[in-house]
Amino acid sequence: MATARTIHLSIEDSGIFRSNPRPDSASKASNLLQEDMKSHHIFFNESGFHNHTVHHILSIFALGASPEDIQAAFDRAADYQRPALPVNEDIVRKLHNKDEFKALAGKRDEYPHFLQFFQQEVEAKGIEEVVNEYIFKGDEFADDMFTRMFGGQYSCHIEIQAYSNARCTIGLIHPFIHLGFGLEFKQPAIVAQALAQTAVHEPNLKDFFVATEKEAGGVGNTGKKTLVELQNECRANSRLRDSAHWSDTSKVFDGVLKRAPNEMIKYASQFTVGPDQTDERLAELVNAVVYYTGAAQNPPKKIKFDFFYIHCVNSAIFLPVFVSQSWISQRNKQRLLEWKGRMDLLTYVSRACAEPRINEITDYKPIKSWEETFTTAFANGREDGHAAKLMRVLAYGEKLCEPYADRSGFPIKDDMWLKLSNMVADSIQGPEALWIRSAGFPEAWEGVPERVAH
Repeated sequence: MATARTIHLSIEDSGIFRSNPRPDSASKASNLLQEDMKSHHIFFNESGFHNHTVHHILSIFALGASPEDIQAAFDRAADYQRPALPVNEDIVRKLHNKDEFKALAGKRDEYPHFLQFFQQEVEAKGIEEVVNEYIFKGDEFADDMFTRMFGGQYSCHIEIQAYSNARCTIGLIHPFIHLGFGLEFKQPAIVAQALAQTAVHEPNLKDFFVATEKEAGGVGNTGKKTLVELQNECRANSRLRDSAHWSDTSKVFDGVLKRAPNEMIKYASQFTVGPDQTDERLAELVNAVVYYTGAAQNPPKKIKFDFFYIHCVNSAIFLPVFVSQSWISQRNKQRLLEWKGRMDLLTYVSRACAEPRINEITDYKPIKSWEETFTTAFANGREDGHAAKLMRVLAYGEKLCEPYADRSGFPIKDDMWLKLSNMVADSIQGPEALWIRSAGFPEAWEGVPERVAH
């Protein structure tokens, strides 16, 4: 039985998209994720790179990976994880005081104390009450945590070998992703991990989110523009398009939000979700980020996907997970969708508004089935879960967006989903880096080989 301290997976609770998950893989994944929680820190180095073990193993389990595939994925990640830090029970007790909690929030070495605290909270109150209290309550304390869930100062895993000194300086929505996995796979322990991870991120995007919500006139106004329209308008605005520079340490904070904050707020605030728009806007959020991520290509360079853009895609699969929870209020569901759309726009602009070339998708010649593309992710010795997550979203998005295929704001349709999964599978082959970073800049494509004619 899954509890706040025990991870127990089953094929019955194997995600909103699954491809023949195996009972023996559920057992293997449960044991390894339990070991990860017991033995490893949530950040695998002093710079704050995220431990992706939970994301990776749950994704490939859902996609039908064998126990051997799952063990291999775990072993690759375990080689570079930091050991878990000891827990001081006196500190854990202090976290019940909101002032003490706030004083320790944002400090990543406090993660084990926050984990123990949230395990106790979930044991005592259950997932629903705890997540509502600490994320969705709407008071100053919960809003601070809600903001932290969308990112923070700490780095993501950036291909250690090639980018050992690189930093994202933005959390790439990892706490949101982790909480989504916990809810999707019905694992209280992973929910506790996610809340602890949220607590040790910084609310660096608070000013942006507060300003856009104010500019939008609050939460839940009927949206008039699609996310794709807003992407196009951002790209057409030269001040916004050129606000991030290749030399910026953080293209979000030193670029967009420093050089064009008013313009970014103006466009981001126009993405709103009215009371009767929830389902369509949810599907649109998936479609729009898949569009700008998949179409951000640079012929004749080999097909590659932008590492920052794919996080917008990989996090999108959890939107229906949150929206399907009856215990989350309608207002909070609308707010979550609005903030996610605004985050997606900010991320798009921060990579220089990469020009979308949709013909790169429509003209692609797929040769693999869905299952065959999944297998390429299982077999890749350098893959840490990002490709598997991306493929899972694409497979789910095909079904989610089908009812809206004829509507504006849904450029990805029909066989384009499978073509994109083939593009991902092909892009991670070869000795070069798996991903590019900041696709709208020519410099990002240096070192990427040209395509080989078939």
